[in-house]
Parts: sequence; structure tokens; C-alpha cells
Amino acid sequence: MNPPSTSRPAPRRPVVEVLYLATAIAFFVWLLWYYLTTEGGPTLLAFTLVPVTFVLFTLDALRKDELYPSLGPIPNYIIAAVYCTFSITVSVYMFVEFEALGTVRAGIWDPADLWLGGLMALLVMEYARKRYFVLFVLNIVLILYAVYGRAVPGLFNHPGLSWKRVVASMSVEDTTGIFSSLPQLALTLIGSFVLVLAVLRAFGVVDSILRGASRIAVRSPYALPQAAVAGSMGVAAVSGSGAANAVTTGSATIPALIGAGMKREDAASVETAASLGGQLMPPIMGISAFLMAEFLDRSYFDVVARGYAPAVVYFLAVALGVYLMSHRQRGLVKVVTVEPMERLDWVRIGAFLGVVFGLIALMALLHLAPIFAALYVFVAIGGALLLMEAVTVFRAQGAGGARTLGGTLLRFVDIFASMTAELTLLLATLSILTGAFVTTGVPPKVGFILVEAASVNLLVMVVVAFLFGALLGMGLPPAPTYILTALVIAPQMIKVGIDPWPVHFFAFFLAVWGELTPPTSVVAAVTSKIARASFMGTLVRSIGLCGSLFVLMAAVFLRPEIVLEPGLAQLAATGLVLAATVGLTFSVQARFASNLVADLVARLVLAGFALIALAHPDPWVATVACIPVALFAGYWFLRRRS
Repeated sequence: MNPPSTSRPAPRRPVVEVLYLATAIAFFVWLLWYYLTTEGGPTLLAFTLVPVTFVLFTLDALRKDELYPSLGPIPNYIIAAVYCTFSITVSVYMFVEFEALGTVRAGIWDPADLWLGGLMALLVMEYARKRYFVLFVLNIVLILYAVYGRAVPGLFNHPGLSWKRVVASMSVEDTTGIFSSLPQLALTLIGSFVLVLAVLRAFGVVDSILRGASRIAVRSPYALPQAAVAGSMGVAAVSGSGAANAVTTGSATIPALIGAGMKREDAASVETAASLGGQLMPPIMGISAFLMAEFLDRSYFDVVARGYAPAVVYFLAVALGVYLMSHRQRGLVKVVTVEPMERLDWVRIGAFLGVVFGLIALMALLHLAPIFAALYVFVAIGGALLLMEAVTVFRAQGAGGARTLGGTLLRFVDIFASMTAELTLLLATLSILTGAFVTTGVPPKVGFILVEAASVNLLVMVVVAFLFGALLGMGLPPAPTYILTALVIAPQMIKVGIDPWPVHFFAFFLAVWGELTPPTSVVAAVTSKIARASFMGTLVRSIGLCGSLFVLMAAVFLRPEIVLEPGLAQLAATGLVLAATVGLTFSVQARFASNLVADLVARLVLAGFALIALAHPDPWVATVACIPVALFAGYWFLRRRS
């Protein structure tokens, strides 16, 4: 974020703030009414509110001096006014003409339809240029390829589409483009979960989770890093974003770790690895999990129910890796003192637990649709937090508490509107990408090449798929990485007989891994900046702590029961995968002997038993292999004590 400009006239800032908050309140009220009634359906909602999300983005950037900071205040206000006026015009036009667009003029669009829809798509592309430049460039390349495909030689040659057809597919066609199912998903299902997340953040629940986790840190030097992992895990359950988790928890945990004596790169890597789990931990997983439910045409709860086992394996492996790292620095890290917990903090932690168990209970036991489960939890927990906040501030401040309470409510609306707008615009951008991708026939062509290269061999296909996803992750955020992997790789794997659940979880883990791949790891960039540490040093150490992601990518094929169906088979597979992960973590990070050769042999033997537990087709043999893994771990702890 750029610092506020000193050249901007002071009287203008409150006006922008008021305009933004007024728009945010209207946006929140509209969506809340939709969640309560589902009136008009998701398509009309997207046609009406996608332009409004761009208004929110524009006003938010303007109030933060991030719109076009090099142009100065006056040009920024003029550009913002043009953007907002046009976006509101599109919103009104699409709302009024919605029925005609879907019936009378479907496929035979008026010039006004194409001009307004096309220019709105360009504004969405401008959002992508400012937020996700690589994604913007990829969209431009695909659009040009859609029009001029006849100039491309070989397998990827195609006759080319007209500009009118491309503009229509980017905008007014509701099956592709900026009003299609992906932005609809952001405004409906994802938006309902953002309601829950926003109310927890606005009322200080996240801060209380961090204070609660810090209580662990007073027990021993090894407990402080574990407190960072525990705090991130708690926030991850209601965060769904690695970068957001890093900003939220890292600002508290990283300075504490450095202050206790941990090296800066190590402190940043601990928070990076823990924050990455923000996309893995149910019940509010990363955006790719919502997309998985959409691709598989299953309930979001079906994804959540299968997502707990991998998330637990990941966080336990990170906790173990962090413990081993702390042991290597046992002479540096010190016990710290923390502020005592207040009664209000415990109440907020209770609200957090109410959210987690409430969502699971409503979706699993009462079989409510996820959007209604999130809405009911929001009303119940939000109402309780609001009442508690009102009692607290009015008791402490009297009549002046109304201002404090109003500020908390505005903060909630701000968080909800900004997060939902950003997600909607991102998914609208991805809709342009997927539309161009599908209409030009790229996925089956790339899939044909991959199948030919792999000769329909599962191992080679998995390796090729990993390289494909890792390459995408080097330049793209997790959501587009998942979408492209699901479009290109998943159909080919499913054709050769692999169950869709392991395939899509593999794509999901690849997308999460993409958040860490150099050179564009946003999470590592955030944590290294907070720690004032080397970015590459942080990244290298983080990859070492996140090795369990590789194990999970292999496990979905070697032990597919871990994601096939919740139940005893899933628990058994989870136990084997966890044992293998523990063994591999010890083999990489622990030391078993003073003699280097003996230590290396011990590590290799341990890694061999861990791989047997992970990969052997006979579950009894795999289970027996867990015994030496446990013996090696026990020996290490006994050796450490002595």
C-alpha cells in the first residue's frame, strides 16, 4: 500500500470515505436480502452487482491513494468518477434488460448490449492489470488467440472467432465471461461465508485467538513457535487465505519469535508455513475449495468433510517441523511473558468455536445448504457478538459508546464489502480466462499432448501434471492455478479411471503449493517483509517446513481413501499418511547420530520405512512399517533428553 499523498486536498478524503461506505452498506444490504430470499436468482444478482463491485474497488483504491498514484489527485478523481458512473449505468441497464437479454435477445445482442458489456469486461481486465498482472497478460494472449487462431500453426490452429463473438462471450453470455457461474459463486456461496469471517474480524475474535495461542508460549522456549502455529491454525479455520492469514497473525507472531531470539528468516518461515494452511483448514477453506465443489457439482460440505484429514496432517507436520527447528536453535529461543487473557477474550474464543462447530453441525447434521448454514451462523454469532460489544462499550463509555459501536459495525461492512468485491472481480477475471480457454478448444488439445507424453501411465501423468501446475503457480494465484489444472489435467486422469475426488484434491493441493512457489510467493513476501528478512531465505526455509504438501499430493493417489469418503477407511488412510509424513519430516530435519555416515544411514532407513507406509499396496505391510517410524521418533526424543 502506498502512503497517503500529501498533495491531495484534505476536504476530499471524507467525501470519498462516505461514498465508499454508502456503497458498501447498499452492497451488504442487497446481498443480505438475497441470502434471506434468493429473490431473482444468482444470474440476475451477478448482472446487477458485478459492476457495483468495480465501484467498490475504485472507491477503495481512491481513498487509499492506490488508483493511479502517479497521476495526482485531480486526474484520479476524474477517472474514478467516470469508472463509477459507467459501472452504475451498466448495473442499472443489466437489471432492467435482464429478462430480454436472456430470452428475446439471447444470441442476437443489440449494439448497446455488446458495448456496455464489453466495456465492463475491459474494466474487469483493468482490475486484473492492477492486481494480477500475469493473469491480465494471459487473458490478453488467450483473447488474441481466440480471434487470430488461424495464424497459429500445428495442433493449436483454429479458424478464429469474430470480435463480436469474443466480446459477447466475455460479457453478456451468462455461461462465460464476467457474469457467469464463477462471479455468481463469489457473490452467493463464498459471500455468505465471508459474512462470517467479516463479523469475526470486526469484533476482535481473531485478536483473541492470537492472545489465547500466546498463552502456550510461557511454558518453554519450544512452545513459543508452536503458539504461532496454533494461532495460525485457529485463524486458518475462518480465513481461507494464506496471504490474509500471514498479514493477520504474522504481525503478532513474527515480532514475538524474533524478540525471543529466533533468526529472522526462521521466524518468517514458521509463519509462512502455518499461514499457507489457511487454504487447507475447514470449515472456511480457500477459494479453490469452493471452485472444487462447483467443478464436481457437489455440496461445499462434501469438500469440507474430506478436507479435514489432509489439513490435520499438514498442520501436525508443520508443528513437528517447527519443533525440530526450535530444537536446533535451543540456545537462542527464550521463554517469553505474555499479557493475561481477559474475560472478553474467552467469550470471543467461544464465539469462534461456535462458528466452527455451528457450520459443521448445520451442514452435516441438519443437511442445510452451505449458504443457509453460513447465514444462520452469521445471524446467531454476529448477534451475540454485537450484544456483547454493546453491553461492554456502553458500560465503559456511557452514551459515547454509540460512536464506538457504530465504528465496529462500519468496520464489519468495510471488511465484508472489500473482500467480496475483490473475490468477485478475481473470479470474473478468471471467467474471461476459462471462457477463452474453452471456446478455443485448448484443454482437450493440451490434454491429448499430455496423454501422449505420459503414454497413459499414472506415475508419468502425475509428474507431468505436477510440473504443469507448478509452472502455473509460479505466476498465477491459487484459484486460476486450480482452474487451469482442473480444466486441462483432471479430465485426462478421470478418463483413465481415477476417481474425480483424488484428482481434484491433487489440483487443489497444487494450487495451494502455487502460493509458495518462487518467484511470486505472496505469503513469503508478506512474512519476510514483516520480519525484515531475506525473501529467498524465507522461501527456502518455508519449503522445508511445507514438505507435507508433497506427501499429500502423492497420498491422494497412493491412499485415495483419505479423500474418497469420510469414515473409518479415511481415518485408517490418514493414520498411514500421517506416519509417513512424520517419518519423512524426521528424516529430513532430525539428527540421529554424531557420526555423519551413521546419521545419513539412519535417515535413509527411516525415509524408506516412511515411504513403505505411504505407498505399499498392502495396508498390513504399510501398518507394520509405521512401527520402526515410531521407534526412530522415540529414539530421537530419548537422545534429545539425554
